[in-house]
Amino acid sequence: MVGEVDPQFLALPLGEVTGAGLEQAVRLGASWASVRVERIRSQAVVLRDGALETAVDDVELGVGVEVLVDGSLGFAGGIELSADAGASLAAEAVDVARAVAAARAAPVELAEEPAHGPTVWVSSYEVDPMSVPNADKAALLADWSRRLLASPHVDHVVASVLAVVEEKHYADSAGTVVTQRRVRVHPAVDAVAVDPDGSFETMRTLAPPAGRGWEYLQGTGWDFEGELDAIPELLAEKVRAPSVVPGRYDLVIDPTNLWLTIHESVGHATELDRALGYEAAYAGTSFATPDRLGTLRYGSPLMQVTGDRTAEFGLATVGFDDEGVAAQRFDIVRDGILVGYQLDRRMAAAAGLGRSNGCAFADSPLHVPMQRMANVSLQPAPGGPSTEELIAGTDRGIYVVGDKSWSIDMQRYNFQFTGQRFFAIEHGLLAGQVKDVAYQATTTEFWGSLDALGGPATYLLGGAFNCGKGQPGQTAPVSHGCPTARFRQVNVLNAKTESGR
Repeated sequence: MVGEVDPQFLALPLGEVTGAGLEQAVRLGASWASVRVERIRSQAVVLRDGALETAVDDVELGVGVEVLVDGSLGFAGGIELSADAGASLAAEAVDVARAVAAARAAPVELAEEPAHGPTVWVSSYEVDPMSVPNADKAALLADWSRRLLASPHVDHVVASVLAVVEEKHYADSAGTVVTQRRVRVHPAVDAVAVDPDGSFETMRTLAPPAGRGWEYLQGTGWDFEGELDAIPELLAEKVRAPSVVPGRYDLVIDPTNLWLTIHESVGHATELDRALGYEAAYAGTSFATPDRLGTLRYGSPLMQVTGDRTAEFGLATVGFDDEGVAAQRFDIVRDGILVGYQLDRRMAAAAGLGRSNGCAFADSPLHVPMQRMANVSLQPAPGGPSTEELIAGTDRGIYVVGDKSWSIDMQRYNFQFTGQRFFAIEHGLLAGQVKDVAYQATTTEFWGSLDALGGPATYLLGGAFNCGKGQPGQTAPVSHGCPTARFRQVNVLNAKTESGR
């Protein structure tokens, strides 16, 4: 079921604001201009040991105007919704563009994009999370908490849910007019076991954030009941588990962990602004530079990675980006070779790569759009094995489940990842949990060791609400799909001894 744009948002003077802003920008010399009217509602409910700790309900409403004037980009944002305000912001944006012209290295160009609309796009969901009272949200989290706290293996529980509904009306001087609504939710439960000596272990639910509505927490798309039932015994086993012996292991990595490795080592590394050196905030530029496009051996021939702004339930899924570009699916790595980048219109033109693939996004009407990540996903093997079959084909290894901490260098090349749950594999069978596991490699070494991919039944969209980028910083939601995958002879560290604990 697909919802609809809130009639209250549609009742705002959207056309008056965008029309006046565009008319003023063109009159003042802009060769291109866009106006975004946005309303973003965010809710957070957090319980600690079953008691309400935090409840936040926030609404952001405003206008952002971007212009291209004589080869310079300018932007201005404000909170007043009127024709006069739209025109005033356009004039301010033009002034900004002209003020920065002397500092630019070269004139800015935007890749061509046809006009779209007028049209409306709404993400896939069944129950608007904002229609569910906060008291009902807290009651569900309290029930989950009580179930876990009833176990002698669980000492503390933190349960939370974040929900965002983003509504946007966009118009530009090329004739595009689109209205969109995106809905997303992120439930999480952390269980904690404390030893008498003061040490502790944690275990978090594996349910990823999703571009879904409240139905997600009611069992559509994830078995929360089954996972909550399993956590106490899994946590008790983790407490008793031996610390891993460092060395080289074959890793069978579950999509609940592998999505984050994709995000850091492939997603950020193939943002073209990083690869060109325009962007270095939040962990640097990229080793995957444009001179290596079409030749860089990113990983094994099994590696097929796509960027996708159209994936159902994806956190980065849209109908159109914040430069009026229609959402697309495109190749990034094909047969292990780097073949594409994530692009906005400015980066596409700067690199001579033709049309943008729709990766511009601003996290607020008061922020300028920048190139942001698509849903970057590793494709499964058609007819590929199950997770159980991948484990059965592994003689000595570790099965890695759930994401936790990560570290990567300023070129997106040398990295280290941990996880939530680790199971020793001996002669094709799971042989109990181990802990303190961290796997370390360079990006090309790691992806080059990929020797088996699970089939479509193992595929899952993971992701995060809070991918950071830029100065001033912005956050963006993004999903990464992948199957279970096996990597041969990856270096495994003992995170406890490495950290000196």
